[in-house]
Amino acid sequence: MDISQNNILVVDDEEALADLIEFYLKSEGYQVYKFYNGQEALDCLKTVRIDLALLDVMLPDLDGFELCRRIRKEYRFPVIMLTAKEEELDKVTGLTIGADDYITKPFRPLEVMARVKAQLRRYTRYNVSAGPAKSDDQVIQISGLMIDKTNHECYLNDKKLSLTPTEFEILWTLCRHKGQVVSAEKMFAEIWGEKYYSNSSSTIMVHIRHLREKMGEDAEHPRYIKTVWGVGYKIE
Repeated sequence: MDISQNNILVVDDEEALADLIEFYLKSEGYQVYKFYNGQEALDCLKTVRIDLALLDVMLPDLDGFELCRRIRKEYRFPVIMLTAKEEELDKVTGLTIGADDYITKPFRPLEVMARVKAQLRRYTRYNVSAGPAKSDDQVIQISGLMIDKTNHECYLNDKKLSLTPTEFEILWTLCRHKGQVVSAEKMFAEIWGEKYYSNSSSTIMVHIRHLREKMGEDAEHPRYIKTVWGVGYKIE
């Protein structure tokens, strides 16, 4: 997917900041659709194919969390939340309702560009089929769980799971390393393609929790995704 074809939705009521993000995105060749409130952003989605959204949490009409919820009802493109707050609750809330990543203000524009590129790479892999043929290494089945890398589909006991690109990549990584413990550092490197930081653990943890919820897993006694405390996660 050529970046010149990528449409980025930017929603932030701080006009100077939204303008700055728009400037950097356009300098990288992206098409930007910028709005200062949530309703105009929702109206845009009805007419424009969006490939990624950057949403501020604090908006004058509906907040970024509600905007993300409405987006997730219909769309699977990556969502990055922008928040001026340091509270972990805001970050957890954003990831739980379907956001793929979050960035805390103040941030460096180059950091935003790196996160955008990483999410778009994953979204591209999620949507581009490798072809009609399915090789054995592209389909993994584990006790009622079937994950198809070629078509990016996942079924649990014949029921299709609706996963975000990030959730799919986490589950695929764990299945590919079946029986092995995958550390948070390794998972972050493989999926995010970035250096692991101390706060990265909470990002992965929330995605794992959301995955378990979609799979109907008991958090205390999960059947599939096991937590190896202090080490990482594994699927047996």
